[in-house]
Amino acid sequence: MAELDLILLHAPSVYDFRKEFLFYGPVSDLVPSTGVFEMYPFGFMTMATALHAQGYKVRIINLASMMLNDKGLDVERLISKLRSKVFGIDLHWLPHAHGALEVAKLVRKLHPEAKILFGGYSSTYFHEELVRYPQVDLVLRGDSTEVPVVELMSALSHGSDLGKVQNLTWKNDNGVHVNPQSYTPTDLDHLDVDYGWMVRSVIRHHDLEGFKPFKDWDRYPLTVAFTVRGCTVQCAVCGGSCSAMKGFLGRSRPAFRSPEKVAQDVRDIQNYLKAPTFVVGDLRQGGKSYPERFFRACRELGVDNPVILELFTPAPEELFHMASSSLPSYSIEFSPDSHDEAVRRALGRNFDTASMERSIQSALKHHARRFDLFFMIGLPQQTRESALASADYARRLYDLVDEDRRLFVYTSPLAPFLDPGSVAYENAERLGYIVKARTLEEHRARLLSPSWKYVLSYETNWMTRDEIAETSYDAADVLNQARFDCHQISEDELEANLCRTRAAREMMRRIDEVVAVQNLEERQERLAALKAEAEALMDSTICKKGDLEWESKSVVRSAPRAFIGLMKGRRSK
Repeated sequence: MAELDLILLHAPSVYDFRKEFLFYGPVSDLVPSTGVFEMYPFGFMTMATALHAQGYKVRIINLASMMLNDKGLDVERLISKLRSKVFGIDLHWLPHAHGALEVAKLVRKLHPEAKILFGGYSSTYFHEELVRYPQVDLVLRGDSTEVPVVELMSALSHGSDLGKVQNLTWKNDNGVHVNPQSYTPTDLDHLDVDYGWMVRSVIRHHDLEGFKPFKDWDRYPLTVAFTVRGCTVQCAVCGGSCSAMKGFLGRSRPAFRSPEKVAQDVRDIQNYLKAPTFVVGDLRQGGKSYPERFFRACRELGVDNPVILELFTPAPEELFHMASSSLPSYSIEFSPDSHDEAVRRALGRNFDTASMERSIQSALKHHARRFDLFFMIGLPQQTRESALASADYARRLYDLVDEDRRLFVYTSPLAPFLDPGSVAYENAERLGYIVKARTLEEHRARLLSPSWKYVLSYETNWMTRDEIAETSYDAADVLNQARFDCHQISEDELEANLCRTRAAREMMRRIDEVVAVQNLEERQERLAALKAEAEALMDSTICKKGDLEWESKSVVRSAPRAFIGLMKGRRSK
């Protein structure tokens, strides 16, 4: 195999999850990936494009997805066959703290001469602790590393001074060095994603499996287009909120991609795939004219792929009218997090319930294909009763829209860890959080806990960890009953959902009993006996994961479109 300049590896949450006993529970029910969190960050694409444009040879390998789809995959043998000067591993989301570091250990063992590079939000927050692990050489900090990674690869190629690479934390025999975090772009129009390179990369390496963003992406491709890096909103539990961006990512204000460029991104995707595109970031963050310009550009470019739009706050009817007039198919995702205005205020979501309800009605009136609404459990000021009331509030919403089946309501526990840099993490006591993990190593160790309940890094003044877990299952039952009563699901579906939460709750309690066993050998034996049963409950614990899927052609069915797009791309060069 020819040597590459950089191979980007995405690790599973825990390595090796196939051998460990892990009951993931519902923490990944509301994302496309599984509890292994096999979806790699979009930054892989933009970094690869930036490096490819400068002549560097780059490859993306999603180890997590490959391990899920091939239970017998020999990861060590796979990595041993790779040849690269640098291996990049993302630690963007903290749930990868174990897998990312363990995969880095394997790379160090099998390729001791190669440099090992980390990046992402969590890498940035914990950069000085992270670089002290023996298997880590370099950490690129910040939310935009496309220019610094080119600088780094150039410095490594020419033996230049690493001290001049922006945003880099590195070590040598003289210790740890922290370069200034001086690169934070003020707009994103310089960023491009070469979709033709992606198609050619899959063909060149005969490896769709390793390139897939998540396990079932070939069956159900979902694509993304980014409007912004940074945020104007201050959600207390979000590590990407405006204060978190300012606090450790060096971003004092959001950087936007022009709406015309975003529309072109959506159109470029359409050249290769007939698949939904999720437009990341509320369009209105870019100013009053931003949505209008985006929709006008989509109309002029002839966008016909389904588009998913994100709302951070309730939107006026005019927004949905523009979407309906410009896009053949659009959907909405909105996370009010709680029906309770007091909880929302404590969370930093300062809008009233009436305006939220009007937004749902307006979107459906203006032909939204679907409207997804998400409630969370484990929030500041949120009691068990409030969380259950959010689930039951679905009845009110279905009544408002005459039981329209385009409305989907979901509930789930907050992610297993509080986001470092968030207000809840940095000012936990003020918000009523009790934080149980502060260092990277503490988070890494928690991921090996046998049940998702023990992985949780927080409790609140209103709910203990046990109560958060139990309430998550209770809320799921309340919501499923409401969906049945409002004719959203059949009696068979209701019973299947209730049976699944009963089984998951019972599994959690059985694990509690095993954890209480003092004899380590007996404890391991009893956990091993539960492994197959627990794995069967890994996906769709408290909601049916398939409900999250938008109508989409498989990658195979999009192959002719990809080929045509590839030919057009070559002719345009």
